[in-house]
Amino acid sequence: MDREGLILEKGRLDTEKIELRGVSKAFKPRKAAPETVALQNVSLSVYDGEFVCLLGPSGCGKSTVLNLIAGFERPTKGDVMLEGHPINGPGPDRGVVFQEPMLFPWLTVFDNITFGPRMHGRPVTEYVPAAEQLIHRVGLTGFDQHRPYELSGGMKQRAALARAWIGSPHVLLMDEPFAALDAQTRLMMQEQLVHLWEQTKITVVFVTHDLEEAILLADRVVVMTSRPGQIKADIAVPLKRPRSYEGLISSAQTAELKAHIFHLVREETMKAMEAAVQRGIDAPT
Repeated sequence: MDREGLILEKGRLDTEKIELRGVSKAFKPRKAAPETVALQNVSLSVYDGEFVCLLGPSGCGKSTVLNLIAGFERPTKGDVMLEGHPINGPGPDRGVVFQEPMLFPWLTVFDNITFGPRMHGRPVTEYVPAAEQLIHRVGLTGFDQHRPYELSGGMKQRAALARAWIGSPHVLLMDEPFAALDAQTRLMMQEQLVHLWEQTKITVVFVTHDLEEAILLADRVVVMTSRPGQIKADIAVPLKRPRSYEGLISSAQTAELKAHIFHLVREETMKAMEAAVQRGIDAPT
């Protein structure tokens, strides 16, 4: 991995937290259906405390990478490792935040956030103060007894973020968590996420289609190819922290980096579109 220009705290790159070694993943939804190769020979290291964003065209396997790390899927070939050990399934050491908040509609905000600790038998004296602190940190003070239908989209996603964070996971996996939000709410959620991350330095793998979001959040931006997904580029974001959206949009360095990443993603998007057209031409009539 090329880490030239990467500005991180001393010691944060000492340990490989996540490693994908020659990973391929194929899906065969039906017995008679052709096999779809989502990932092909992907090797990627994410270091302790890093914030890594995955970018690429739709269908390139970004979410598949996340699902493999989460343990929701198993690789067809290769190894997926967490702290040097194979990942064989989901676990509390990995928190996951999806595009939709996935809150239980019959539970209050507080009960949604504390659901995991309660199911794992953690003592009340441990998880209640943690939940109260997180509710304050994500700006949901006064809404802890509300149910999801009483919340805005941004508030639901804040509750989902707190729920993923409360178990003190080693890794936070986020699959386009802010994509459905309006622009202002999305920016606020990005800033809250960065603030939480800077306090805890948890390792984050974040899937997005948004170049500006990736540059604002990430230490590294990993660009994936069109299907079958491979690593096209692994780009360090050489911008000091703390960052702000205002600072990014006025920076010539940001504009140059954004143009470079946009070019890489556009190349793969065009390849994906051309492949889709070709499949349509080759399909039996």
